[in-house]
Amino acid sequence: MSISNFSTIPPRQHYDVVIVGGATSGSSIAWHLATNPDFKGSVLVVERDPSLEYSATKASNNCMRQQFATAINVKIAQYAADFVKRFGPEFPPDPRAVPFTPSIRNFGYLYLSDSSEFTDVLKKDQELQASLGASTQIISKTDVLERYPFLFTGDLDSASLNLVDEGAFNAWGMVQWLRQTAQDKGVDYISNEVIGADIKLQTGEQITIGTLVNAAGTRAATVSKLAGISGLPVEARRRYTYIFSVDECLPGDLPLTIDPSGVHLRSYGAKDYLVGCPPIGPDTAVDVDDFSFAENAWEEKILPVITRRVPQFASARVKDSWMGHYEFNTFDHNAIVGPHSEVGNFLFCVGFSGHGSQQAPACGRGVAELIVNGRFQTLDLSVLSYRRIIENRPLTERAVI
Repeated sequence: MSISNFSTIPPRQHYDVVIVGGATSGSSIAWHLATNPDFKGSVLVVERDPSLEYSATKASNNCMRQQFATAINVKIAQYAADFVKRFGPEFPPDPRAVPFTPSIRNFGYLYLSDSSEFTDVLKKDQELQASLGASTQIISKTDVLERYPFLFTGDLDSASLNLVDEGAFNAWGMVQWLRQTAQDKGVDYISNEVIGADIKLQTGEQITIGTLVNAAGTRAATVSKLAGISGLPVEARRRYTYIFSVDECLPGDLPLTIDPSGVHLRSYGAKDYLVGCPPIGPDTAVDVDDFSFAENAWEEKILPVITRRVPQFASARVKDSWMGHYEFNTFDHNAIVGPHSEVGNFLFCVGFSGHGSQQAPACGRGVAELIVNGRFQTLDLSVLSYRRIIENRPLTERAVI
């Protein structure tokens, strides 16, 4: 069955698990349920747009890193790297999915610091990451220039660098593989929309369920309201991405480099580069259906930054561009994973704030464990529970691009 050609009608009237949202998070949950030998139930994934054309998954910059400021996110990222590296040796390719190289392109992440104050922050984060087994190092601006002589370092104080399991991977290929494999193992996918708390579909069908999982991305707050849950702090926020080429390529890969301005850039293909940034103005919520370029981010923000940081990019020419959404958790920039504090059969897997592609494997596995075993078994994700919002206990992740 084509990834964009699902039926609108569910084959059953009752499902043990219904997942609202069929992109990376929803499909990870479905796949982990379908491959769990202790799970014998039925699963339905409801996705309003099976093409995922406007999903955060399709707009993903395909990043993979362990350089986070909270321990749980480092551990989640480590599982993501392990999961992606299992493609090929353990996960066979699916000829129906878009061909992709699943392994991580390990050109690393390079956080640039232009102040001693930010260097202190990077050092604190590096100590945490190293304590959990990450290979992050703090390097001087002299080291930066020696490693990457094409970078301007005159304004730098230091940098944080990790070249192990950090860089980029093909998130779009991964979600297609998850969806195809989950379907092969008995998961039903439909092209439809839930419009009522009692699981009424837009086409009129009514479904009874055991557990409902909200994996609806930027529409998560809307789905929660259907169940009488208001105030979920998840909203859509703009992020711009451009692919550009230059007259003369750099002599080696450009790591995913986070400039102090907030612009990030990296190697993309063999002879071109990717650059992205938040909005020029206030980083505020936008309508979930608004994918317009509200400003000329390339001319006004990106081009001045990249030509200063990499003088060789003075000849940069845009080849492609898109504006995608983060499903931004305004409470603490972290995912919300697990049951509602009062509605026990309503689970969340939302609010990834730009990290969903790499966090979906671990969080999908965790939600599947909750459904099957009633608790997290392999990685305790309880610090990401919905209850922390009710109790006003933020677990703030500051390493958000």
